[in-house]
Amino acid sequence: MLALRPVALSDLPQLLRLAGARLLGVTSLVDDETCLREKILDSLASFAKVEARQGPENYFLVLEDQDSGQLHGCSDILATAGFATPFYSLRNRPFVSSSRELNIEHAVPTLSLCQDLSEQTLLRSFHVDPALAGTPQAQLTSRARLLFIAAHPWRFADTCISEIVGYSDEAGQSPFWAAVGQHFFDLPYVEAERLCALQGRGFLAELMPQYPLYIPMLPQPAQDCIGRIHPAAREACDILVDEGFAPTQYVDLFDAGPTLQARSNQLRSIIQSRVAVSYLSPQSGQGRHWLLSNDRLQGFRAIVVPLDEAPGDVIGLDQAMLQALQLTPGEPVRGVAL
Repeated sequence: MLALRPVALSDLPQLLRLAGARLLGVTSLVDDETCLREKILDSLASFAKVEARQGPENYFLVLEDQDSGQLHGCSDILATAGFATPFYSLRNRPFVSSSRELNIEHAVPTLSLCQDLSEQTLLRSFHVDPALAGTPQAQLTSRARLLFIAAHPWRFADTCISEIVGYSDEAGQSPFWAAVGQHFFDLPYVEAERLCALQGRGFLAELMPQYPLYIPMLPQPAQDCIGRIHPAAREACDILVDEGFAPTQYVDLFDAGPTLQARSNQLRSIIQSRVAVSYLSPQSGQGRHWLLSNDRLQGFRAIVVPLDEAPGDVIGLDQAMLQALQLTPGEPVRGVAL
């Protein structure tokens, strides 16, 4: 059985493997040992924080095979985007100009550097092994973050965002980067993406133009990238859209991939999840899949399992399910149907 749990320092070697296989553009999961170690230590400190309020915390979760100890995926939650370092985006909105003499008003779409999305909770670092694509375990890796937020709402903002990786070709070339970023950085997309992963986005804002970019003046291939999703990022996007996220006017600085946003009180796994009392009951493995978690902090666990009966005030779980959630009968379980 696969379970999502908080990361441990001993996971570092396996995380290096996951990071090496990540989709280009997932800058929050870099295949660098020093950066990953710092990310793990930051997560450990975040889970250990007793004070329950929103701050700079990063909650990093890994998908583990309970029998072998093998990691098959990961995801994390940054409680407050822009808390420690500025969180930059490109805002896509029209610039309106008018002439009274000619009685003409014209709107031209532009992209402007901004920090509008600061102070919102950021879902990031989603990755699963290719064999798990399209499975309930992929949904577990993404959606269990929302059960964690539901259990600890004071640690997070009222609004969540997630950046979806934008389009690049099989050779790792981004038409948007080639038309915009490369003129200011003189770096290929792959190198710029890695530099951002290692050093953050601060250097990007220092060199990016501070004035609006007029979209019609960009080459057509670059215009076509604005808000376009990388094919390999479609599942990550679809899971969040199914939860209640929606595209916004904001896109990524590098590849112009879309930024999704939603109020926490509109997300399905938050508003529809219910807490029930567990009891030991054999399961046939043939029922509907449910996303389940305990409501702990450091001991957080989440699984996806088929249940013979929909939970009410009580929920029947077999011994393997209870063990994966690190619960004993009588303890509470949070659940939502997939």
